[in-house]
Amino acid sequence: MTTVTPAAATTATAKRVEAEPRPSRRSPARRRSTPLTIAMLAVLAYFLLPLFWLLIASTKSTQDLFNTFGLWFSHAPQLLSNIRATFTQDDGVFGRWLLNTVLYAGASALGAALLAAAAGYGFAKYRFRGHGAAFNLVLGAIMIPTTALAIPTYLLFAKAGLVNTPWAVILPSLISPFGLYLMRIYAEDAVPDSLIEAARMDGAGELRIFCTIALRLLAPGLVTVILFTLVATWNNYFLPLIMLNDPNLYPITVGLSSWAAQAQNGGAGASSDMLALVVTGSLISVIPLVLAFLLLQRYWQSGLATGGVKQ
Repeated sequence: MTTVTPAAATTATAKRVEAEPRPSRRSPARRRSTPLTIAMLAVLAYFLLPLFWLLIASTKSTQDLFNTFGLWFSHAPQLLSNIRATFTQDDGVFGRWLLNTVLYAGASALGAALLAAAAGYGFAKYRFRGHGAAFNLVLGAIMIPTTALAIPTYLLFAKAGLVNTPWAVILPSLISPFGLYLMRIYAEDAVPDSLIEAARMDGAGELRIFCTIALRLLAPGLVTVILFTLVATWNNYFLPLIMLNDPNLYPITVGLSSWAAQAQNGGAGASSDMLALVVTGSLISVIPLVLAFLLLQRYWQSGLATGGVKQ
């Protein structure tokens, strides 16, 4: 009978391991998928091409918009003169439209975020009669398009005497069913129950717990709701169109639409470069949204990722 020593067994095992084929390690360059890269470049071009066209078109006069290649500059770029003309047209009404839009979007975003945080925190941490039915109602409200509620909202505000006031745009924008859903899912994991119980044992009231503890932990979700509501209110067109009659109360969307109508119909106040002013005003209106996303991007990504996955 042959005796196998531990040293011989170790040597045999090592030789067998060396003889087995090792999985090849591909370099990062060889792991790339050419079709996927092409698809991503196509998607990137799809999103950036309109912005590039808008930037190029803002440097042209109305005649150059129709007589030159759309994706390149004309022989005489005039971006600064277009911006100056945009802010001086109709006694500087574009600046008022811009301030109105900042007011409507800023107030709506902050108010909607706070209301969504309070309601989402309540749904996540408290149980009450009708809890499930109320939350299902919120989920159902997400599926209703906002344009379907515009006419009933107008009739309601007309009864209250709030038509043609800033409140007619701000108050409807404070309701965000998606923001409430997002904050409810986010609050379930972001605010530990043990922390709430510890604060209660220390004598803190429910309102103080929410304002001093929960809001700080819900900050990424708050920023996410703020960004979503900011973009929705900033780009809202139909609601201000039916609610506002005074041009001095218009947001940028409705104001630029009125300029575009003047350029097409040659109405009062129209000039030969009115269409160029509409394009330049559109470029100016995009810049604040781009800056907001760049400044708050990391909070938005973390809040959206946490809200999209329920533990």
